[in-house]
Amino acid sequence: MNFSYPWFLLLLIPIIFQLLVEIIFYKNINIFPNAKTIIRENNYKNINFKNNDYTRYSFVFGVLCLTLAAAGPQFGSKVKKVERQGVDLVIAFDTSISMDASDVKPSRIEKAKYEIGKLIQNLKGDRVSIIVFAGTSHLYLPLTTDYEAAQLFLSAIDTKMIPNQGTSISSALEKAIEIVKKDRNKYKVVLLISDGEDHEGNAIDLSKQASDLDISIHTVGIGSNMGGLIPINLDSDDTKDFKRDKAGRLITSVLNKVMLEDIAKAGSGQFFHFSNNGQSYVDLSDEIDSMEKRKINSHEYSEYEERFQPVAFCSLLFFIISFLLPNRFNRD
Repeated sequence: MNFSYPWFLLLLIPIIFQLLVEIIFYKNINIFPNAKTIIRENNYKNINFKNNDYTRYSFVFGVLCLTLAAAGPQFGSKVKKVERQGVDLVIAFDTSISMDASDVKPSRIEKAKYEIGKLIQNLKGDRVSIIVFAGTSHLYLPLTTDYEAAQLFLSAIDTKMIPNQGTSISSALEKAIEIVKKDRNKYKVVLLISDGEDHEGNAIDLSKQASDLDISIHTVGIGSNMGGLIPINLDSDDTKDFKRDKAGRLITSVLNKVMLEDIAKAGSGQFFHFSNNGQSYVDLSDEIDSMEKRKINSHEYSEYEERFQPVAFCSLLFFIISFLLPNRFNRD
């Protein structure tokens, strides 16, 4: 048994105390104890003391039941069916070191996390999953509708998660397709977030395969056309420099926009660009919202059943008894 508003139960203490006082100490016959016997007999002869006791007890019991009803008693359980309408959204997130470039403020990876966080906030019934990838890919968050958990996992993403560096977009797409292809229904989306730097594998062919499986591949490019330097830590005291080639020259990471556009086109999706201007997630959110929704799943769960009604009805009965019970004898 449970109560929705348990603090109401504190009111039972004075009510129970009053009930005990009524039962143990209250004596009708002690009214005007100093009156003469003949006067008391004359005044009390038409009073039904037993009904008078029942009236008081009924009123106190009515208040007690009303307090219990106000506390919201819950017991038993019921089965409730839940249905959701939405899409399965798999976010493949690039965590290669080039995502630390700051041509997009404060950095590519932080900008992407901010915009995707906004996107997740605007999801309505869609399931979301996160894959992180660099030289290899890993399932980071399985499909879920727990958006708070998704936000928590998203905030922990950084470029140190995967030691094996590179940008293996193909392995990320393979894992994303594997997650959603088990469900034969339509309306499945893979969102690839990357700067496209140092691309490896056969991402275009995988995008075409995904399209054949009714999986849409959207790509999001992070970075500017001018590119940016890639910061690296030199030692344990966090002294920073920038990534250089074998000749010692600074490496500029440039967004591979063409490759990401080709992946989106092959996957029957769209290319989006997260830049320093505006709310980049809005167009992406609108695209997902415009998709035809389907019933992703339905499940049943048990919960406490609200049972204040019977207790409130008992309270009403006690009040009716206390008001209608006659306290005097009808004598001719």
